Amino acid sequence: MKKIFLLFPFLLLFNCSNVDDTSTQNIAANRPSTPVFESTVFNLNEVATISIEVSLAQWNKLLENYDLNSANDKRVVSKFTFTNRSGTVVLDSVGLRLKGNTSRRRPEGDNGQLHNAISPDWHHSHFGFDFSKYRDAQRFKGLDKLNIKWFKDDATYIREIYCYDLFHRFGCWQAPLASYCKVSIKVQGDAAPAYFGVYAMIENIDEVYLAKNKAMWGAGTGFLWKGGWSGSNNANFVSTSSIGVEDVNIDSSLSQYYAYDLKTRKDELPAAKAELLQFISDLNTKTGAQFQTWIEQRMDVPLFLKTYATNVVVGMWDDYWANGNNFYFYFAPNGKAYFIPYDYDNTLGTSQIVSNAGTQNPLTWGNMTERPLITKILAIPQYKTMYKNYITELNNANNDYFHSTKSIPRIQAWQNMIYPFVWNATGEDMQIGDTPASWGNQPNYRVKTGNSSGGNNGPANYFSSKTASIPW
Repeated sequence: MKKIFLLFPFLLLFNCSNVDDTSTQNIAANRPSTPVFESTVFNLNEVATISIEVSLAQWNKLLENYDLNSANDKRVVSKFTFTNRSGTVVLDSVGLRLKGNTSRRRPEGDNGQLHNAISPDWHHSHFGFDFSKYRDAQRFKGLDKLNIKWFKDDATYIREIYCYDLFHRFGCWQAPLASYCKVSIKVQGDAAPAYFGVYAMIENIDEVYLAKNKAMWGAGTGFLWKGGWSGSNNANFVSTSSIGVEDVNIDSSLSQYYAYDLKTRKDELPAAKAELLQFISDLNTKTGAQFQTWIEQRMDVPLFLKTYATNVVVGMWDDYWANGNNFYFYFAPNGKAYFIPYDYDNTLGTSQIVSNAGTQNPLTWGNMTERPLITKILAIPQYKTMYKNYITELNNANNDYFHSTKSIPRIQAWQNMIYPFVWNATGEDMQIGDTPASWGNQPNYRVKTGNSSGGNNGPANYFSSKTASIPW
């Protein structure tokens, strides 16, 4: 049994910030409207507080459902309280679920165990909130859903936060928003809440997110797909054998998973599938000038290349290009398709699949034969040049983007802000460090210290190594 740590009250109340208010998250300037949740929820100048309260019966149901099928997406009823500088919001009857693929965990005890009020064995877990699950049209500052993630395998506590912030700094307006919060969970009947520590709050990709960006891609709801792995199939825009609507059942033998999982207008799967199949067919069969004309009509190519340049410099190896994984793809009402980046916890030196994320050539980042969405675009000279220019712009020391002289102070400020809140009742991830995940293939990378040797000669700074390795 783990040692149980008591939470000092001041940790829940104290909320300091060492980040200058002028450095707020930079949302793309060309978006004409700003939903309320962009500044009042996702604010990188503060650490919000989220308190979760669950009845004993509902908490035990969450644990039992995990034991039946750890991948289940069943919700239980909870009370949700959010506090930051703008005030406090309290919502009851909120759907609470566990999240994550390989990172999903049981939040308390071992399989078969129910809640232990005397000596609980807490574990960090990812959670998702569904505000309208049990109350129709209930919203939290306009949001229908919200995700919170613990910093699994990230001793720095910054990787995912850094990446989403960089996307927005660089004008990739379609990236989800993210910021920090501290989390406590109270099982009703317990003497006190359990403090779970610092989490990342991440915007959910859903109908609210789509509506927020309607000025950019048109009003109404198009077909939104989540791309990933299902068995031996991945979302490579070549294979079409795994397309559908996922159904995750408590009985895992009845669950259905797809490489392309439809997330909106699920009752219109035939029409959505036909559109996706036509896109994949055109992508793979059109060539030369015909392909260039078609892709310019069907995608915002500069935005896609700007997104992918960012994706590559942060070292996102579990992505479309390298792994056919972790992205959303939206067929918008304006007739164009948009690539939406997603899941950036294993970046900035934590890597697999690519041999060295800090030195890999940005022009040959991943699979060069089965990823036509990127490789066919980069085969067009003007777009190859555009992509290279974006990489150069990101690495320019005069720009407040990726260069080490700009990234390290930003990271230090965030770490200073969250430092008082990292200590927690799970006994896990109790200190801020500067190492990549232990399972990665480049253990020498650091984000605040180190040389520019590319991880092959002792501790190396990821940012400096990446900048030094750009081959043009």
